[in-house]
Amino acid sequence: MSEGNVNESGVGFPGITRRKLLGSAAVVAAGVVGGGAAAAVAAPAAPVPHGEIPRLWREFAHTPYTHPQIPYVGRAGYRGGATRFARRPLVFDVRAFGASAGGTTDSAPAINRAIAAAGRAGGGTVSIPPGTFRIDDVIRVGHSNVVLRGAGSGRTRLYATRNLTELIGVYGSRYGGDKSSWSWAGGLIWLAPEARWDSLVSAIRAKAWPFEGWTGNRRDEWRPLTSVAPARQGSRTVTVTRPAELRPGRLVLLRLADDPGHTLLEHMAGGGPGPEAYYWDDKTKLTSYVPYEWPVRITRVHGRTVTLERPLPLDVRPEWDPQFTTHVPELTGSGVEGLTLEAVETPQQQHLLDKGHNGVVLQCAYDCWVDDVTVRHVDNGFGLVAASACTLRGTRVAGRGSHHPYFCREGSHDNLIEDFTIEERTTPAPSNTQLHGINVEGLSSYNVWSRGDMRMGTFDSHRGLPFANVRTDITVNNTGRHGGDASAGPLFGARFAHWNIRVTNGRAGLMKIDALAPYSATVGIDEVTEFDQIDVPDFAGDLHTRLEMYGRPDAVRPRNLYDAQRELRP
Repeated sequence: MSEGNVNESGVGFPGITRRKLLGSAAVVAAGVVGGGAAAAVAAPAAPVPHGEIPRLWREFAHTPYTHPQIPYVGRAGYRGGATRFARRPLVFDVRAFGASAGGTTDSAPAINRAIAAAGRAGGGTVSIPPGTFRIDDVIRVGHSNVVLRGAGSGRTRLYATRNLTELIGVYGSRYGGDKSSWSWAGGLIWLAPEARWDSLVSAIRAKAWPFEGWTGNRRDEWRPLTSVAPARQGSRTVTVTRPAELRPGRLVLLRLADDPGHTLLEHMAGGGPGPEAYYWDDKTKLTSYVPYEWPVRITRVHGRTVTLERPLPLDVRPEWDPQFTTHVPELTGSGVEGLTLEAVETPQQQHLLDKGHNGVVLQCAYDCWVDDVTVRHVDNGFGLVAASACTLRGTRVAGRGSHHPYFCREGSHDNLIEDFTIEERTTPAPSNTQLHGINVEGLSSYNVWSRGDMRMGTFDSHRGLPFANVRTDITVNNTGRHGGDASAGPLFGARFAHWNIRVTNGRAGLMKIDALAPYSATVGIDEVTEFDQIDVPDFAGDLHTRLEMYGRPDAVRPRNLYDAQRELRP
């Protein structure tokens, strides 16, 4: 039996058996509609009334960690999908640091002083009372265990008067051209480790356009901890050479380098003749994303055997020089809650020339969150940039329309975006602007978008071979367009799943992906038709994709793939 599979006796993962999985699958199918534990006690013998269990779900229940078309995402999000966020009892009221409501004076310095004080204290809650607080600078959460908390998104409002170009400077693209990187980076509320934020800003002001991830501006801020022995996707234990620097609770990077034959990229695409025949060498933007860097916390060390808090996202093979390494210090245990960030209303800029009226961004963050936050009149809404194991819950993008309502890029993994809303724009889109939607790119993997209300936008892939991501239980008025440079490579890697997708206007556009994504699944989606943005598959030959319950999203059970997987996890 390969690692990660489950047999009748539960070998592979303690406490979970195939019989239990199949029973739970039927119970979830009967009892889960959008979330919560199933109420049923006994599993029905046949498909439940008013619903149908797809064959793909039954297969997945047998092999949840190694299924060829559906990824296991049951541990996505903050603390493995925890439903409650940490409370920080030490409170720092921003009014004590000079902030005042009414919107007439700049409260950003006072809010940032309160955040810094909470950081020096080892953590705490920075409280912003009801009212409107004008901010003329970036609000920076750079310390772990600090929570910026308003009184609710309908009661506390931060009114941002300036953009990131004014505050930090012009931010060009490391790939050349006249594009503004504020079109996909940075936020007016920016959660990132303090030292990482300082180094990014210094590089931008020096016009030394940086890499933005876990290993620094030039990807050189790391050192090896130990090599890792070969292991299979789905395993939670690995064998290492030198365990001396590893300990429970430590966050490490699993680093996988590609080889000259690009077999790592082929593996991300599912392998086989199609990826093997694909020409990778001219995809320079894509190859700049390698090595693949996956942050994970260690839960146990026993001799040279190390247990991880999440299953391996890929095989670990010796030709990829697998290592656990260090990284820049992470931001962890921090969040933003209960407020609206409203930018001064300006016309949306032409495509890729955004000034940086951006919302909330998490960068080099692990086990962080955003809860009950609305952004309005922004160029770009909520961003995950080299962020992992974070949860965005109850977020909303509103106002005059935005370029990227949500973006997930630069190797972001295991994140959960749930109960999210993209409202209709309040003003018509200016000419030469672009609307994407829920974006994922740059080798980002095992991210989940769940229970969404998208009144505009699309399921955007900006190429860059994102793989093993899930979009489930979403209603979408598919009005956006996807993007991505040709040099960024394929639109999709393997194990992309679209499950229970209700398309209100019948447009395809990366909704139905059985003819585009290799080793992937489209289950329970409305009938859709192509429009003027028609895509062709990146890989030749059989894609090994699956399509079930086409035209019947309301019938599919379980309705929410993420919630159902959580019911099955060990």
